[in-house]
Amino acid sequence: MDRRQLLSTIVAAGLGVAAGVVPDVWHSVSGNLPGKPSEPMAAPTPTPPPDPGYVPADQLKAAVNPIKSLRDLTPAAPPNAVALTIDDGPHPYWTPMVLDVLAEFEIPATFNMIGEQVPENTQVVQRIVAAGHQIANHTMTHPLNLPNLSAQEIEREITETHDRIAQACSVAPRFFRAPGGAWSQQVVDIAAAHKMICVHWGVDPRDWARPGAAQITGALQQAQAGDILLIHDGGGDRAQTVEALRTVLPTLKQRGFSFVAL
Repeated sequence: MDRRQLLSTIVAAGLGVAAGVVPDVWHSVSGNLPGKPSEPMAAPTPTPPPDPGYVPADQLKAAVNPIKSLRDLTPAAPPNAVALTIDDGPHPYWTPMVLDVLAEFEIPATFNMIGEQVPENTQVVQRIVAAGHQIANHTMTHPLNLPNLSAQEIEREITETHDRIAQACSVAPRFFRAPGGAWSQQVVDIAAAHKMICVHWGVDPRDWARPGAAQITGALQQAQAGDILLIHDGGGDRAQTVEALRTVLPTLKQRGFSFVAL
């Protein structure tokens, strides 16, 4: 190339740059340069909605620990409230006897039911629900060694009871009590997985041992506001319990306590 041709080439290149005619190699460096449309930005990945069954970590502990007082419930019960919980039914004779006393003094209660006893006492279960009482899950066979069972056995004890109660009265229990108050982390975790609140108690007159109506009465009359009371309508002769209730219920009402179902 002679000097004249070289000069023409340099001038042409300079005019091309000035006019915006840029070699393609420039566009490989940046897509935002003149003469080259910008590449579309990738759409941000949407944040998935929370799981409907999700429980925040700061609420999970309170959700699975067995409650021992009405003050542990959310929303809280009235400050002067106590709760009467009744274990080991339904029974074809003693449960109706207890229901009669509750109706006489207009007391709501929570009945913790053993699943294997429900099918033969469907009418009793339906009467409990019709009277406005709460029904809770108390396992299928009342194993006092519940924490020592396998996870599958605990699951079966809880789910079969749930199903039998629901079939009997179309009500799904929202509360669970371990037989004998025998708790473990596995037990409360499985109950919580079925959206049930685990409930212990605060006052136990040991009426199951039949210590006499006077002793049962004396123990229950020690109740304070917020207490969860425990008695039984199954597991044996409950004449002493029924007799004690006839004294305790009006006495506690006269002291200014109100009764609530869980």
